[in-house]
Amino acid sequence: MTITRVPGNPGRSKFVEFNGVVQMVATAADRSADLKGQTEQALATIDALLIEAGSHKSRLLSATVYITDMANKDDMQDAWMAWVDPEARPLRACVEVGLAGGCLIEIVAQAAK
Repeated sequence: MTITRVPGNPGRSKFVEFNGVVQMVATAADRSADLKGQTEQALATIDALLIEAGSHKSRLLSATVYITDMANKDDMQDAWMAWVDPEARPLRACVEVGLAGGCLIEIVAQAAK
């Protein structure tokens, strides 16, 4: 079986496909935005990567959301609920972590092709 890696930033891929599953990670480009704004940006990036990979958010299998402060989780949740396909909600975990450079969120997602 072939692993397909689509080049991205130095040292990592935009997305990786293996066995009919596409995996990706997204953050926000505008680090001056609040958590809701950064979440919306990261989700828009996931949308674009899914389209490029030949998939769609309705085919998401799971997502792990890393945020810097659980006290602000509701802001992420508002953006997530406005974005997620209500008929095809993936598994999702949310974890508090330290992120660098003003990044408030990082989302790792997997979707069926």
